[in-house]
Amino acid sequence: MYHSGELAVQRRMGQEAVASRVGRMIRTEVPPAAAAFLAEQPMIVIAAADAGGRMWTSLITGPPGFVHADDPRTIILGAQPVPGDPLADVLRSRQQVGMIAIEPQTRRRMRVNGFAEPAGTDLRIHTDQVYSNCPKYISRRDIAEVRSTVDLPDVQRGESLTDRQRLLIGSTDAFFVGSADASGNADASHRGGNPGFLQVLSSRRLRWPDYRGNSMFMTLGNIDANPRCGLLVVDWSSGSTIQLTGSAEINWDEADSSAGAQCAVDFSIDEVVELAHVSPFRWGSAQLSPANPGLTTDRD
Repeated sequence: MYHSGELAVQRRMGQEAVASRVGRMIRTEVPPAAAAFLAEQPMIVIAAADAGGRMWTSLITGPPGFVHADDPRTIILGAQPVPGDPLADVLRSRQQVGMIAIEPQTRRRMRVNGFAEPAGTDLRIHTDQVYSNCPKYISRRDIAEVRSTVDLPDVQRGESLTDRQRLLIGSTDAFFVGSADASGNADASHRGGNPGFLQVLSSRRLRWPDYRGNSMFMTLGNIDANPRCGLLVVDWSSGSTIQLTGSAEINWDEADSSAGAQCAVDFSIDEVVELAHVSPFRWGSAQLSPANPGLTTDRD
């Protein structure tokens, strides 16, 4: 069930037995409760690789019901990435994808891995892995406003972070990470913590602590096998997003059990894409998860 990267990290962490037990919750089909959850969601996050093998992670929004299970092995997205999003052209052909649906109001989430193909203006996802996660490290927040119309977003591209982008990233309490194993099987995951947990080391380098989770180590296992990653940071107050693609490396020297970190991940940026006001949702202030470990303030 697990690939070599996941198994290597599980062994290093001494959590093989836990991973074996927890892994039994992974299904190939969408159970009825999960289908009902998906049908309520106004946003999902999807990860895939572009033609050059670079990973990107994107936000897709729509009215509740735009995501729905057509049958137990098929999920339909009634929307696609907007023009300017790095995955807009990628998902016009069959691709391996990871998807995560997250509901900040209730701190619930579920993940789906499989492959996607276009179906007219929709995306059809065929599921290989379906599973739910615990609400650990998810900040609770409510929708404060829904804009009735969303214009095509302004797109800003670069090879490094601007000062404004650094400020936003360095103050976030959540981001999403897309990764893939050596065979290209993609995954999308959430990372959360207190503001500042995603450290901006420079305009082209980030670091985040890896907190104790479900012990499957799908993200770390993918990084062990394939360093290419894509990050998505959402500006919850404006509906803008910052997408980063680059490479990641597990930093075992940054393990700090007193701060809740099993290790850290160092991320090197290759390209930055900012989409202004791409989402119609404006979210209120965050109620931080009580599971969040305390912060350290060390920088390189």
